[in-house]
Amino acid sequence: MATAKPARTFQDLLVWQKAHRFVLEVYSFTAAFPKHETYGLSLQMRRAAVSIPANIAEGFRRRSKPDKARFMNIAEGSVEECRYFLILAKDLSYGDTAQLAATLEESADYSTRTSPPF
Repeated sequence: MATAKPARTFQDLLVWQKAHRFVLEVYSFTAAFPKHETYGLSLQMRRAAVSIPANIAEGFRRRSKPDKARFMNIAEGSVEECRYFLILAKDLSYGDTAQLAATLEESADYSTRTSPPF
């Protein structure tokens, strides 16, 4: 059985890759939101989604384990925020959130199994 090589950049982290994919899906999903949500739910959802891989990336270069864990905790908080925004978008009938929810859960599940991943 081959041993995984250590990550050289945050982009090598599978958890970051999954979170980045979620961000891309959120941008596509929110593009179809009503115009009046441009600075409302759409913006909030995008910011929370972007925060996930951004904090993973920032934590990657931190030296101490507590510092790395702090950034991972912030990312996990953003995951919870995104979970709520998906519920709200579904309840407002802004679209089918099932695929996004599945992508988010895949990312969140991986992060909890590898916390912190760096």
